[in-house]
Amino acid sequence: MSNIEVTNLLADVPTSLPSEMIKILVQSKHVRVERIVSTGQCSPADFWYDQNEHEWILVVTGNARLAFDDGRTVEMLPGDHILIPAHRRHRVQWTTPDEPTVWLAVFYDVAGD
Repeated sequence: MSNIEVTNLLADVPTSLPSEMIKILVQSKHVRVERIVSTGQCSPADFWYDQNEHEWILVVTGNARLAFDDGRTVEMLPGDHILIPAHRRHRVQWTTPDEPTVWLAVFYDVAGD
């Protein structure tokens, strides 16, 4: 029988990082849940995510701006969430450098669609 532990998504959040910190919280064949911490990081100007999975993102703390390849941008505040369909090209345009931005990201397989 496995141990059941309570952990806190906001525990041990660093205030400064050289690059985003990604921690896989739970994973299976079709789903992956990550905690991502940004401290002012953004995607390189010429980089676009183009993922094979759908991605649901929740901003827990901090602020962020996402950009999409059609020119649309989305501002995200704590509590805001968005579903990015698979292969929807996007990038992180900005995260606040004044406080950590903690994201909860759920990636899930498109095979069942």
